[in-house]
Amino acid sequence: MTQGVELSAEELAGVMSRAECLHDADAIEAALDRLGLAITASLSEHRPLVLGVMTGAIVPLGRLLTRLTFPLELDYIHATRYHKSTTGRELVWLARPQTPLRGRHVLIVDDILDEGHTFRGLLEACREEGAASVQTAVLADKPNAGRVPGLEADFVGLTVPERYVFGVGMDYKGYLRNVEGIYAAHRDDEDES
Repeated sequence: MTQGVELSAEELAGVMSRAECLHDADAIEAALDRLGLAITASLSEHRPLVLGVMTGAIVPLGRLLTRLTFPLELDYIHATRYHKSTTGRELVWLARPQTPLRGRHVLIVDDILDEGHTFRGLLEACREEGAASVQTAVLADKPNAGRVPGLEADFVGLTVPERYVFGVGMDYKGYLRNVEGIYAAHRDDEDES
């Protein structure tokens, strides 16, 4: 989450015009369909608690929920290690789930798995709260050398390269989460982040 930068409509239009589309709308829909089927096969008998990781999960989670045609509960979790900057390691809690986790089968849904420090902190927190099981789903997986060793999502929609990506919940400096498709920012725009 990288917010706090004022960008004009013209600047954002420039970012979009230079960006490379990695996954278009059809690829997103297909990925969400695959995620829905895989999650249903794994969790449909468990009445899971689905936790959306704010703010990035809003778009992919909303679109995924209609593909999960079994009883579930929904809540959210909000933590960051960036806290209005582009780097950081310490987990800052903004909101913990209101639904008790003890004994529950939990599915954490997020927009992207990158280095995974925040993701690992969320997993650990759910386990510490007594969840019976914790599984994870991400729309995009960005494998990279900085990833927490051994950390992988249980359900992955698409893979993206190690670039600054945005769209379908992922932001460009706080903007463009609502873009249909996943885009990689032009190298010049990456340097400015």
